[in-house]
Amino acid sequence: MTAQPLEFIDLKTQQTRLGDRIPRAIQRVLDHGRYIMGPEVQELEAQLARFSGARHVISCASGTDALVMALMAKEAGPGDAIFVPAFTFVATAEAVALLGATPVFVDVDPHSYLLDLASLKAAQQTATRNGLTPKGVIPVDLFGQPCAYTEINRFAREQGLFVIADAAQSFGARLGGSRTGALAELTTTSFFPAKPLGCYGDGGALFTDDDELADRLRSLRVHGKGKHKYDNVNIGLNGRLDTMQAAILLEKLSIFAEEIMLRDRIAQQYGKLLEDCVEIPVVRSGCTSVWAQYTITTAQRDAVAQGLKQQGIPSAVYYPSPLHRQTAYAAYPQAPKLTVSERLSTQVLSLPMHPYLEEDAQHRICAALRQVLQP
Repeated sequence: MTAQPLEFIDLKTQQTRLGDRIPRAIQRVLDHGRYIMGPEVQELEAQLARFSGARHVISCASGTDALVMALMAKEAGPGDAIFVPAFTFVATAEAVALLGATPVFVDVDPHSYLLDLASLKAAQQTATRNGLTPKGVIPVDLFGQPCAYTEINRFAREQGLFVIADAAQSFGARLGGSRTGALAELTTTSFFPAKPLGCYGDGGALFTDDDELADRLRSLRVHGKGKHKYDNVNIGLNGRLDTMQAAILLEKLSIFAEEIMLRDRIAQQYGKLLEDCVEIPVVRSGCTSVWAQYTITTAQRDAVAQGLKQQGIPSAVYYPSPLHRQTAYAAYPQAPKLTVSERLSTQVLSLPMHPYLEEDAQHRICAALRQVLQP
């Protein structure tokens, strides 16, 4: 008898847990009819601020819009070098290129897969040799844990760089006593459905303690408006979060802290079951992870993925090609060596991860993986 296929990310069980709360939240929006910038948007921003510890939260239409708005607020443009990791999703570099600035690719640490400070320093020299003005860095909190912001922020201050924390995969995680959203001058995140805190469409947010920066971001979000929508004081964009998505996020946020604990419990169990057969993810000292993905590395990645698929177990590769190897970005400058990013792209494999992964299913996943790896 063929085993029942597993879900890679199980949103159905989460929806069942919430019961009629999501339909009732949507119905409230239908009843008041304020589909754009309705009261749920302001309530969500207030609750996200309390959760993260940031003074200001500015919701927006997607994680990509959040990155673009952050760079616009920092006036990044032609001639500016913005340092981004080579091993991440394309949106981080895409936002830089869209504004005419130059993404300069940086390697990642071989253990945490997060931006490597030594490579950042080397990339800065590359940018200068290319006639660019180093202006900012966008560390990416890959797979769920924060980057080394204490060291990155210190280096950025010394070099006159701004820092935009890309927390699309880490919202809810901690570094020391602070959560993502309060670890850099400016933080962006995504509420794409597959994220640990996701809506039922696209959505995003920005976090900052800077009052002036927050005001500018609110202006940029609505076509650069000033006192009213026909008073345009900045060149902006249409970056608003829909009220219905805000209503859905409010319900999901109410169980988010518990879901983070459930994710961590599952990650710890994966570690116990797999530590002797593959390279398991490492959470840095002083950090927590929200485990956006549980990503192992193995030289037999493709064989493992195929073997799992044959047994009804999904997996995913984040990411099969580093950004500097992709056609649209191959001509941009880079640090002298990006060897870790290139190696990881051939070895990483993400296993099913969500708060509702049952113990039996997890044992099934690990047993299947071990079977494939047997000589």
